[in-house]
Amino acid sequence: MMLNKMFNWIAIICLTLIVTACSSSNNGRYTMANDQAPSSAPDVTKVEDAHPKYEAYSRGGNKKNYTVLGKSYQVMDTGKGYRSSGTASWYGSKFHGHLTSNGETYDMYSMSAAHKSLPLPSYVKVTNLANNKEVIVRVNDRGPFHEDRIIDLSYAAAHRLDMLKTGTAKVAIEVIYIENPESIALAELKETKVHYIQVLASSNKSKVDNLAKTLENKYQVKTRLQTSNNLYKLQLGPIGQQGLATKLNLELKENGFPQSYLISE
Repeated sequence: MMLNKMFNWIAIICLTLIVTACSSSNNGRYTMANDQAPSSAPDVTKVEDAHPKYEAYSRGGNKKNYTVLGKSYQVMDTGKGYRSSGTASWYGSKFHGHLTSNGETYDMYSMSAAHKSLPLPSYVKVTNLANNKEVIVRVNDRGPFHEDRIIDLSYAAAHRLDMLKTGTAKVAIEVIYIENPESIALAELKETKVHYIQVLASSNKSKVDNLAKTLENKYQVKTRLQTSNNLYKLQLGPIGQQGLATKLNLELKENGFPQSYLISE
C-alpha cells in the first residue's frame, strides 16, 4: 500500500516537471520579457552602411503568404522600385543573437532591418524626415507587426538616424535594387539591336572624313557617314551590345566630344 502511494507521488512529481518544462520552452525563446537598449554598447558610430550588392533571395523567410498574430501578409516578388514612408521603430537586446526570418543571426550592432513584405535580403536606404540623416540597411528579418510601423531597424541603424531616445521616427525608405549580373549578360547576348554613337555633325566633309579615320584607328570601331540637309553625321558603329556602346560613349564624352549620343536600330 505504502509502495503504491510512493509510486503515485513520483508519477505526479514527474508529470508536474514535464508540464513546467513545456511551459518554459514555449515562452523561453527570448531570455528577456521586454526589449531594451544594450547596457554597454560598443561605439557604433564607426559601423559602415550595408554595402548593396546582388544577392539571390533566400529560401528562408520568403514564403509568399504568412500569418502573424492573426493577420496575413504577402511577400513581394521583387523590391525593385519600392518606395514608402511612415514610422520606423528599432529592436535591440531581446532579439540580439537570435535567428532572423531568413535564418541568419540578428546582430543589433550591424546595419540591418526587418520589413513585413520586402523579399529577403533587400537593401534599403532609410531617411529620418525630421533631421535628414540617412542609413543603408540590409533587410533580413520580418516585422514590425504593428499597424502604424513600416520598418524595424537595428540598434546601430537607429543610432545613425538619431532615433534611439524617441524610439520611433518618421522615415522615407527606398529599395536599392541590384540587378543579377548574369541576367544582364544573358540579355545582352540575346539582344537583336545594334547601336551607333553619333560623334558630331558638320557641313565640312573633309573634316569629318579625317576625324573618322582618327577615331577608327584609336577605338578600333568602324564608322559610317549619314547625310542630311547638307550635314555630314559621323557615327561610330555598329556595336552589338548596349553596355559596350554606353561605355564607349562615356569615353568619347570625356575625350572632347561632350555632345556624342547613342542611336539604337
